[in-house]
Amino acid sequence: MKVIGIVGMPASGKGEFSKIAEARGIPVVVMGDVIRAAVHEAGLEMTDANMGKVSSDLRAKHGMGAIALKTVPFVEGQAAPIVVIDGIRGSAEVEIFREHFPHFLLVAVRASFETRFGRLKERGRADDVDSAEDLQKRDEREHGWGLGTAMAMADVEVANEGSMEEYTAKVSRLIGAMEGYP
Repeated sequence: MKVIGIVGMPASGKGEFSKIAEARGIPVVVMGDVIRAAVHEAGLEMTDANMGKVSSDLRAKHGMGAIALKTVPFVEGQAAPIVVIDGIRGSAEVEIFREHFPHFLLVAVRASFETRFGRLKERGRADDVDSAEDLQKRDEREHGWGLGTAMAMADVEVANEGSMEEYTAKVSRLIGAMEGYP
């Protein structure tokens, strides 16, 4: 099994990458779903603050790779030649995935702060932030989990500053190359 891991700042385009993969019939395991399930189990409201707190608590209790370890069985349970993991947040997670999946490709999705904030204002997800200051705080929290280091570990980078058509073409070429790679 080939595994494509996606890493990037909030609203950089990780979810869009996943949608493109799904449209090609590739299963996607979303690490944020592990957190959302934990927030739900704790009886908390689905907010950015609660998602961050639960994520931090899991990492404090079980180590920086806690979310990755909870994700591995979901990936292994997929009966597909390629699986995408959406939402890697730290270097410990990258190391766990590289250890568990010999054919692991880490893709960093990059977009500027301004582009990402504009997308958040349009997206309207319950766990999104409302202000540039809140996005900066979220960025800092995620950098504290090792996001910058994980992005630096990427095998491939995809810039996502242009149109959706341009981004779709880039991601499709990358996935197509993986599908043809032994």
